Amino acid sequence: MKHIADRFVVVLDANVLYPFRMRDILLRFYHAGLFRGRWTEEILREWISNLLTAKPELQRSIESQLSAIKRAFPEALVTGYEPTVPGLEMPDPDDRHVLAAAIKCGAQHIVTQNLSDFPSAILDEFGIEAIDADEFLYRTFELYPAEAVEVLKALRQSYKNPPYSPSEFVMDLTAKGLPKLASQVRAMRAFL
Repeated sequence: MKHIADRFVVVLDANVLYPFRMRDILLRFYHAGLFRGRWTEEILREWISNLLTAKPELQRSIESQLSAIKRAFPEALVTGYEPTVPGLEMPDPDDRHVLAAAIKCGAQHIVTQNLSDFPSAILDEFGIEAIDADEFLYRTFELYPAEAVEVLKALRQSYKNPPYSPSEFVMDLTAKGLPKLASQVRAMRAFL
């Protein structure tokens, strides 16, 4: 990962790590230094548990992905947040650990697909915003368009089964739940 001191910190919730395309883009943006991602062992366990429940036949591949992510991003692991958890009130008590981790690491955002579980009335007190992955990637692209295009170009070119033309890649992003990001890519597709 590139170390750029001014990049913002975000906690990636388990549900944005679950869909392959979303996870792939988030982790590639992170690796390129467009933001500093954070998570906890609890977030990773939830992600892996959900994947294994849906696709138990892919256990070896899933465990390999987890190992690769831990090796690639050792700085991402947030620890020491546990004492904060009991004092937090959340609509779903099972999400308190995500907010506690965000507080501990000084995150500006929690990237999650469950925005209703992270109400701004609670998060505002800590200067944290919950944001869905598509909006987050859209905003990150707006901040760093040249870098984002390079990341997405490399990503598109890495897909071989099936390969994607720039137009097909834009359509795939839309189909995979990233229509705002796709709109940014569509405007820059000549560079992909």
